[in-house]
Amino acid sequence: MDTNRFDMEGLDIAWCPGCGNFAILRALKEALSELEIEPEKLVVVSGIGQAAKAPHYYRCNLFNGLHGRSLPVATAIKAVNPDLVVIDESGDGCMYGEGGNHFIHAIRRNPDITNLVHNNMVYGLTKGQASPTSPQGFKTLVQREGVFHEPFNPLAIAITLGASFVARAFAGDIAQTKEIIKKGIAHKGYALVDILQPCVTYNKLNTYQWFKSKTYYLDESHNPHDRLGALQKAWETEKLPLGIFYLNPKPAFEEMLSVYQERKNPLPQRSPDLKKLADWIQSKRGG
Repeated sequence: MDTNRFDMEGLDIAWCPGCGNFAILRALKEALSELEIEPEKLVVVSGIGQAAKAPHYYRCNLFNGLHGRSLPVATAIKAVNPDLVVIDESGDGCMYGEGGNHFIHAIRRNPDITNLVHNNMVYGLTKGQASPTSPQGFKTLVQREGVFHEPFNPLAIAITLGASFVARAFAGDIAQTKEIIKKGIAHKGYALVDILQPCVTYNKLNTYQWFKSKTYYLDESHNPHDRLGALQKAWETEKLPLGIFYLNPKPAFEEMLSVYQERKNPLPQRSPDLKKLADWIQSKRGG
């Protein structure tokens, strides 16, 4: 398996040693290689944060947006050129906090993008404040008495809104994370892959050992087309299920755009009809 074509040689990767981001980086590179996706056909979009640095470490097209604002950009890129593989990769704070409203409406629109969320349950870039997914009781330098809010449940939200693909992975299991990512990329429509990953610097509670003891994989008895069953799994907290929770196939956003109803080729590949344009200009001039 050749992952070298996605490597950016000589880069100093600015993550703490042991960070779960390294494992996600490797899992995605392996997934892209096995799917035989070419770097020039790949666009990785992100917001702001430690996870959002990930696109800097792939040889591909990339776009760094504002904090929480990556999903509209990813949706637009896919709409303009549906031939591209578009991956939106950011952290739980960026995606579910600052970007929460865009998260909801990306689910509604169903663009054919893969949304990888590095979920370490803390703000790792800005020195360890609680994030939307931090567990109750979690103490930080800001939340000194512990978090008292119920954590945001992205899987439950996505399933409730009828997302077309909802999954959860664990960075400590690269092989299974890679397989889940591959299925997300191959899926036609919006694919959410929430990836549990330790922050070795600011989150001393949700460690690799904690995740290993508190997670399990969904087996063949789970029906991913059963919405209520998937929702029940999303609310489990004693142990956190991993795998594909919910599948809801439906037309992707860009397939519904009128500009592609008659002509399927992407907009960048089209040549303007100069005669039609001249006729239109002439009509506007009253001639």
